[in-house]
Amino acid sequence: MKLDSHLICKTNPKTNKNNIVYYLNYRISVLQDRLFRIEQNNQKIFRDDATLNIFFRNTKKVDFKTKIEDDALKIITNAVTLVIKKNREDCYVILNNNEIKIDNKGNLLGTYRTLDGFDGQYYIYSKRKKKIKLSYGVCSTTGVAYFDDANSFSLNENGEVINVLAKGIDHYVFAYGNNYQEAIKALYLLTGPTPLIPRFAFGNWWSRYHAYSDEEYLSLLDKFIEKDIPLTVATIDMDWHYSSDEQINEEFMIDKLNRNSEEYLGTTSGYGWTGYTWNKHLFKDYKAFLKEIHDRNLKITLNLHPANGVRYWDENYKAMCEATNIDPSTYHYVPFNIFNNQFINAYFSILHKPYENDGVDFWWMDWQQGTTWGKYKMDPLWSLNHYHYLDHALNHNTPLILSRYCGIGSLRYPLGFSGDTSITWNTLKYLPYFTLTASNVGYTYWSHDIGGHHLGVKDDELYVRFIQYGVFSPILRLHCTCMVTITKEPWVYKNGSGEIAINFLRLRHSLIPFLYSCSYQNHLFGKALVEPLYYHYPNNENAYLYKNEYFFGDLLVQPITSKLNSDGFVRVKMWIPEGKWTDIFTNEEYVSPQNGMNITLLRTLDTIPVLARQGSVIPFSLDKGNQVDNPKNIKIDVYSGNGSFILYEDNYYKNKSQKAKTIFTNTYVENNDDKQIKVNITHLGNKSVIPSKRTLKFVFKNVLEKNVSIIVKENGNEIAFKHIYDYFLTLTFDYKPFNDYEIIINYKEDFLAKIKEKIKLMLTTLSGDNVAKSNLFDKIYYQCFSLDEIINAINDFNINKTIKEKLLEMLHY
Repeated sequence: MKLDSHLICKTNPKTNKNNIVYYLNYRISVLQDRLFRIEQNNQKIFRDDATLNIFFRNTKKVDFKTKIEDDALKIITNAVTLVIKKNREDCYVILNNNEIKIDNKGNLLGTYRTLDGFDGQYYIYSKRKKKIKLSYGVCSTTGVAYFDDANSFSLNENGEVINVLAKGIDHYVFAYGNNYQEAIKALYLLTGPTPLIPRFAFGNWWSRYHAYSDEEYLSLLDKFIEKDIPLTVATIDMDWHYSSDEQINEEFMIDKLNRNSEEYLGTTSGYGWTGYTWNKHLFKDYKAFLKEIHDRNLKITLNLHPANGVRYWDENYKAMCEATNIDPSTYHYVPFNIFNNQFINAYFSILHKPYENDGVDFWWMDWQQGTTWGKYKMDPLWSLNHYHYLDHALNHNTPLILSRYCGIGSLRYPLGFSGDTSITWNTLKYLPYFTLTASNVGYTYWSHDIGGHHLGVKDDELYVRFIQYGVFSPILRLHCTCMVTITKEPWVYKNGSGEIAINFLRLRHSLIPFLYSCSYQNHLFGKALVEPLYYHYPNNENAYLYKNEYFFGDLLVQPITSKLNSDGFVRVKMWIPEGKWTDIFTNEEYVSPQNGMNITLLRTLDTIPVLARQGSVIPFSLDKGNQVDNPKNIKIDVYSGNGSFILYEDNYYKNKSQKAKTIFTNTYVENNDDKQIKVNITHLGNKSVIPSKRTLKFVFKNVLEKNVSIIVKENGNEIAFKHIYDYFLTLTFDYKPFNDYEIIINYKEDFLAKIKEKIKLMLTTLSGDNVAKSNLFDKIYYQCFSLDEIINAINDFNINKTIKEKLLEMLHY
């Protein structure tokens, strides 16, 4: 039996014959001028099939020359020279006149299958401290990295995983120097790009391992709505189906009918982990329940543990028996076999598609049963991810799954579920680094259990810091284990911490236009949402030293992963690259010199350092509720400088051809105190994508002056607008889709007055002696006439050390 046609993916694995060179017992494929495949075996038998990792090798003809000298083959491209010696370990690349061995020394690493059982980077269920060992990525400080594909099974033209491995060496060599982003693009050339993911995935997910009833779950969702906490995904963990061994035993008379054996159950214990029938004791009418969730504007995902197959109490048991040639009168279970075409076809058409038709939007594969299966010891996780994603694509323009990582080709199957993490500061400290190194294997959408899954302690401060990190991570999915005294509902976190968390959850939802646009950048151009500093500053050692700091789109983020000091501040070290940066929360401005600067930042519980580069344009949705459609009301934060942002929007849930781009171009001119900001808005694409009535609200985050000249033009003609000074200059106007707009702001900036205004605001918020604070401000306001004089006044004044430290931090101009 063949696979159903939609489960057969498109590949193009055979290398262009013009790009192949044979030498001794090697076959070398020149795939780009810096990308090579090296195969070696004594029988000269080479593999042309796709593998589970690599789908595409048929690149355009590459210009190169070959030369044999000094007992070596030299393949010379326009960029590098690959030198092939008799022994693979002696091969090297000549890059920038340097001989670099192909050995992964200096590799900047990749990612790992799952964080199950880890506290931070250490495994907790072993006597010895076992440290996580990340895979290799395709970026290296030496300039050369390689990926070993020899042990990856093959994928034939019928879409089937077959027991064919490389007969010898099968290495892909990335010789891109420190142009790491180009190395990632080369990886996408081999694997295919990271897919676009749906808008709703970028909102807040509710997930908890808990046996909810339908009434309890809907009541919880309504409480989120009442508190104005937006959600976009409702996750229902494994208890949607019959999951308790005890309940199943009693209800389906396993012991009474003498069916407590593997013949009937697939296992003799833990058989409740797998199931495909809604628990009628918890969900009286599951279809009505799913509709109620959809009526609240949420999408739905269900948790799956498929290892134990289909058992006689499942409603679809007889249909599965018929499809897989099992006599249902025997009550024999239908074995899970994701490598059998007959089972695969039935698995989707009988077990999953009907539930999708009932309202399940996508599936969460929670595979925990090992990396080998069956006669040939294949990894079921890869096949589950691959076929689930293809099946979901049958009736979704932006397919989605949630599952664990299973190798470098996993980037084709977003999203990644990183597993059951501990509720500890160690875990929070590790997640940013773990997430950013995953970009080195193109795996850009890790979804962590925000707040931690289990163990640890309830710590309100830790919860807030987890949420803040979650806002600036690829996916924000709240989750925890099935202990009744553990939950991630923000209102159970007290002393103001829950309110801070709520504000950050609202912020995350408002960022969906920004995040979805970044998803387009990832899909179209290979630019990850989360990128290490060294992608942008490869020649600066600080870009490698600050392992938790990263770019989030164009924002620079340093999560806070340690506790507050007794003075109410946490001190976090950050490297700020060259240029002017503005903290999006505190509006503190930092002007960094040519090679960047190391700085210690002070932050309270309600904020973390998130810096916008000069010229940044950041869009936010102002629409209320759980809505994720293209927004009717948009706020755009503009930071003085030269930059741009492309807002990508579409109607993919209706029509894959309906998409549009709104291009915001930000230009800045200054002549001493005279400043001018221009924002131009142009468009491409399908007009119907954008709401016919849309309001744009611009906030100019570096303009505090009130004496400004403002002009707004629509197709060259001036139009009316509203503006206010809410600390920043803010203006609003009605926007008509696909008209061109220009905003022109002219003003004079009194630099010293601006500094003094910021100091006044800071002194107002800082705790300390009121008289001392007032006297310090009076001295600064009336007696200081330069930045140096202000700094000296602060240093000399007898006032709280923390106040001094915070004021001096904000004066980095």
